[in-house]
Order: sequence, then structure tokens, then C-alpha cells
Amino acid sequence: MIVRNGDEATAVISPPKPPPVSVAASLRTLSIFAGSVALALVVHLIVARNEPPLEMRFYTIFLGSVLLIAVITAPAQILWARLRQFRQNLHPILTAAAFLLCLWEIITSGVRLLPLPYFPSPAKVLHSLITDRMLLFDSTWHSLLLLLSGYAFGVIAGLITGLCIGWSPPVRYWGMPLLKVVGPIPATAWIPLAMVVSPSTMFSAVALIALAVWFPVTMLTASGISNTRASYLDVARTLGAGRGYLIFRVAVPAALPNIFIGLFMGLGASFLTLVVAETVGVKSGLGWYVSWAQGWAEYGKVFAALVIMAGFFSTIMTVLFKVRDRMLVWQKGVIKW
Repeated sequence: MIVRNGDEATAVISPPKPPPVSVAASLRTLSIFAGSVALALVVHLIVARNEPPLEMRFYTIFLGSVLLIAVITAPAQILWARLRQFRQNLHPILTAAAFLLCLWEIITSGVRLLPLPYFPSPAKVLHSLITDRMLLFDSTWHSLLLLLSGYAFGVIAGLITGLCIGWSPPVRYWGMPLLKVVGPIPATAWIPLAMVVSPSTMFSAVALIALAVWFPVTMLTASGISNTRASYLDVARTLGAGRGYLIFRVAVPAALPNIFIGLFMGLGASFLTLVVAETVGVKSGLGWYVSWAQGWAEYGKVFAALVIMAGFFSTIMTVLFKVRDRMLVWQKGVIKW
């Protein structure tokens, strides 16, 4: 397939579709996964006999439920091809996770190679997730609001400054030195000053997250705008395009790949700044929860918060990937991601 972009033609090779998954291969993968979960359940029942009964009961119900769901839904994939393909792709990862849980429990509850209470068993972590679910939900909600607020302000400021620096030579002359001086300083280094100057800890946390996002978004946006091909701009000017059209209909779309790289870099920096800001000033959120649980030596709760963070941050990253795939669909086949 040939895709034409202006005066150029690019050959796009569509990736081959994966072959259909056979029922036998899918059932074989399912049996391996079910066997790994059953092994984890047996190991748990053997090595966790001296653990608190409530923790043991929760973890037993969890592993038993996963095993039961895998067995009950097995007939459905024989008739449903999409479910068969989905489970074929997902089960190897889940099988590895089941083996890791098994090894984790052997090391912590079985032979006790790692010192307690710093390395709790998976049963204790699950118990903390269940018993402290309301506080964890409230902390996750506050972290989400704080992260989205700071990220949104940082992205807006970064896009505006990056657009101005990348398009206007006078702004670039004065803006790049400031960007090179202020930008590389970690946002967490501004915490003492932010706590003194800011009227509230929430406002200072939002400002720190926005600052962490602002630098990579500005840098990559300015780079993308300034490196827009001159041929694109010349063609648009020949057709009578004004400055606004050149900026928002030519330069910005051409800079979108760079802009999304800056968005991803800013998102990673915002996660780090969020956790640090919550531990030093904000009285809610996952970072605050980790610091509070560590102060009481409740390391099961610390690991529970880390599990929530992993799911929370990876979900936001996946959403940004989906937005990128939707807006840069023309790169499919040209750039592999």
C-alpha cells in the first residue's frame, strides 16, 4: 500500500495478521495456566499453616476463585474465537505471575529467607488490600485528582511555551536559555521553596507536578515545531495559508510524534513527583499512605499500596498509548510501536 504525504510517497507494509489459534493449543495453554494456579494453591496450603487464619483464608479463596474461573470459562473459548485469541495471548503472562506468587510465598512464609516484617507474604498483602480497601480507594482517588490536575497544567503550559519557542526566533532566543537553566533541575528539588511560597500543600504539589511535566513537553514540542519540513510550509504559503493555518494545521500535526514523546516523558516524571510531593506535604494520596504505613511498620500495607500504584500508573500510561495510536494512526506500518 502507498500512502501519499504532500509531494512524497511512502510505502507502507501492513503487518501480517497472526494465524488463528487452534482449540487444542488454547486448551493446552489453559491447562498450563490452571496447573500453575493449582500449584500456587497447594504450596500456600502447605507453607502457610502457621500464618494468621484470616490471611490464609483470603488468599485461599483468591487462588481458588482464579482456578475456578479458568476451569468454568474453558468451554466458552471452544466456540468463541476472540476469547480464544485473548486468552492465548494473556495466559503465558498469568502463568508466570502464578509461578512468581508461588516462589514469593515459599521465600517469605516457607523458608523465611527475607527478614520480617519488611517482606510480607502475598497472603498478607492481599489481606491488607481487603481490610484497608476504603482508605486505599480514597488515597487512589486523591492521587488521581492531584496527578491529572498537575499533568493538565503542565501539558498546557508546555505546549504553549514549546509552540512559541519552536515557531518564533525572538522567543527562542530568550526562551531557550531559561529552559536550559530551569528545566534540568528536578521538580522535587523545589519542594522546600514551594512549601514556603505556596499558600497550601495541595497547590504546591500541583505546581511541582506541572513543573515536572512542563520541561519535557516544552523541549520536545519546540523541537518538533522547529524541525517541520520547509516544503510543507512553502506549499501551504503558496496556497494562501495564513500564520494560524501554518501553525495549527501544518506545524503542529507534523510535530505530533515529538509532542507525544514529551507527553510520555512528562507522565513518567509526574509519577515520581506525585509520590514525593505526597510524602512531604499532602495529607492524602498513595504516597502519603505509603509513608504512613511505613511509620507504623505495616509493610503489608506498603506492598498493597505499591500494587495499587502499579495498576494505577500502568492504566494511565495505557490510556495515553491508546490516544497516541488513535491520533498517529498514519504511522502504523512506517514506525513500529
